[in-house]
Amino acid sequence: MANNSIAQSGNYIGVDLSAQTLRVALVAGDGQVLERRETVLDGEIVSRQTASIVQELRDHAASIEAIGIGIPGLVNPQTHEVVISSGMPSAEHGNLQVELSNLTGLPVALENDANAAAYGEYITGTGRGSRNMFYVTLGQGIGGAIILGGKLWLGASGFAGEFGHITIDPDGAECVCGNTGCLETVASAPNIVRRTHERLFRDGTSSLSKLSMNRDFTAADIAREARNGDDFALLMIERTGRYIGTAVASVINLLNIERIVLGGGVMEAGDLILDPIIREAGRRSFQPCFEATQIVAAGLGADAVAIGAAMLARDAEQI
Repeated sequence: MANNSIAQSGNYIGVDLSAQTLRVALVAGDGQVLERRETVLDGEIVSRQTASIVQELRDHAASIEAIGIGIPGLVNPQTHEVVISSGMPSAEHGNLQVELSNLTGLPVALENDANAAAYGEYITGTGRGSRNMFYVTLGQGIGGAIILGGKLWLGASGFAGEFGHITIDPDGAECVCGNTGCLETVASAPNIVRRTHERLFRDGTSSLSKLSMNRDFTAADIAREARNGDDFALLMIERTGRYIGTAVASVINLLNIERIVLGGGVMEAGDLILDPIIREAGRRSFQPCFEATQIVAAGLGADAVAIGAAMLARDAEQI
């Protein structure tokens, strides 16, 4: 399936669910966002809350063909039910796809949020033009998705792409998955903050950093201070990039992939984190594989999941 082989008519709804936020977009058949809505998510009434916004957006479109939902969790591709969602455990009960379809009268496609974002980047972001792509999302958690020959590759059980649970340090911190030393324990946004706090506490020279004046700083604050030239913040971003690059090298060696697209809030650090990722991946991967791989930052920002979910709904019969 080529990127532009699907008919691009009609409008679609893309839904991005997270533990705190509901983002809904009205998306044209070519992937262009026409309208956006964002609100605080009530995890107990997800279907009704989403259906209400869908109805509001229907007033802005001549026709809506289908709805796509990206959710932080594992989605069974046969039953279309959420099997596990640490970020939104309420979604494990009931059947979100059936409930929303009944409320709106529209077909609903349900997919893991990383898979949805990957598809969005593949169709209309920085993955466009590739045939084989690996997508990474670096935020509150770390996810991944694989596109081979233009199609999402879901694996034997439908749960492929758990990039955040590649082991980086066998003696490292315990991960929410039950393993120890996963990439997520050092490179997700909360764990970048944790590592930075620990380093501030034990390293006297770090007191010169602006971060030492704010106990409640976030990963975005670290990225901002790094861009402003704060040496300590730069050090923490550089080390995070090296961790990510180590895991990226494993993907390059395993898949000999054409393009790797890096998205999520952690990538707001821009080249300050992208460059060490590329350097470390180049140092650790088989050189012919590395030279065949483009490593780029994602292009769709906060719209990635909603656009990708809408495009998955658009292409549901073909993929």
